[in-house]
Amino acid sequence: MELIRTEVSRHFQYVTLSHRWGTGEPSLHDIEGQKIYSLPAIGGLGKLQGFCAVACGWDYLWAWSDTCCIDKHSSAEVQETIGSMFAWYQQSALTIVYLSDVPDTGSLGRSEWFRRGWTLQELLAPRTVLFYTQNWSLYMNLTSSNHKTHVAVLAELERETGIESQFLHDFSPGMDNARSRLQWASSRRTTRPEDIAYSLFGIFNLHLPVLYGESAENALARLLAEIVSQSGDISVLDWVGEPSPFHSCFPAHITSY
Repeated sequence: MELIRTEVSRHFQYVTLSHRWGTGEPSLHDIEGQKIYSLPAIGGLGKLQGFCAVACGWDYLWAWSDTCCIDKHSSAEVQETIGSMFAWYQQSALTIVYLSDVPDTGSLGRSEWFRRGWTLQELLAPRTVLFYTQNWSLYMNLTSSNHKTHVAVLAELERETGIESQFLHDFSPGMDNARSRLQWASSRRTTRPEDIAYSLFGIFNLHLPVLYGESAENALARLLAEIVSQSGDISVLDWVGEPSPFHSCFPAHITSY
């Protein structure tokens, strides 16, 4: 029975993609019922095909990409996805980080991936991560099966993100070191302003309503109020900058950390 359980579990292991969104990203409706490799390899479709090929190369049968594995026309599914995204990356067998703006001889730090809001949890959540450059080559041609355990890569990640290696290697969602977690996100940006708060829900292990259309100040203040309410940690009130219209105890922008 244990052997059966192990084999079934191995069969359903999956790989997740972390990347910076670009133009022409395929949606669920674009690929539904289609054979991925029969579609034109342009824009986001080419990236999706490259990701699937890498996943197959590592002998995985299942691959998940946020561009086309979510029905974005369903508000209920979007709400569930944002609440579950951290866990999905955490439970993946492998996360492929595709750095479309890093050439084979480039360095991690030049990538915009490190300055986007959603990619913070995509860095912290998975236990196993491999970085790939724009030509789908392993970063620095490293043959390590997990770049999170490679000393040189870990040092580079720590330098670029300001996150201590202990958290990069073994991160637990929750409200410990709450102010530090806000600082990690303080230099990052999202396309939709309110997403800068929503992208932190999983990192703090919070389940709050996603209210697209609200102001970024309101979304951030709701997050901070919940952190203080649940943890009693008032260190998040230590900030410098413009006060929030939601409540003057909170900052208007995450850059205040």
